[in-house]
Amino acid sequence: MAHSARPVSPHLQIYKPQLTSVLSILHRITGIIAFAGAICILVWLVSLAWDAPMYYFLQNIAVSIPIQIFLFFWTLALVYHLLNGLRHLAWDSGKGLELPDVYKSGKLVVSLSIIVTVIIWLTKTL
Repeated sequence: MAHSARPVSPHLQIYKPQLTSVLSILHRITGIIAFAGAICILVWLVSLAWDAPMYYFLQNIAVSIPIQIFLFFWTLALVYHLLNGLRHLAWDSGKGLELPDVYKSGKLVVSLSIIVTVIIWLTKTL
């Protein structure tokens, strides 16, 4: 079998990212971030149950600015992953598969993710 000199898929330097591909990659990344954050929360909960000094140490770290920033983005990742997962469930039922609907739902998911995350963090401080 002769090998073709043509590439099998578009080269990354000439491929223009589209909203659909970016949101798909973002969905995968937020799944990983959500998992990593869940591991951190699990460590915190285990320290609460088993090791009081470790719990107090983690509590003191949790109020630091870098950890608060991490928690904000972790919340954003969770909310985005949830809403985009609901979008995928709608697709699985055959709804919203036309390209204009895909773009509308993608923009809606991103907007709602930011809005819901900000609301969560604003109500956290009340």
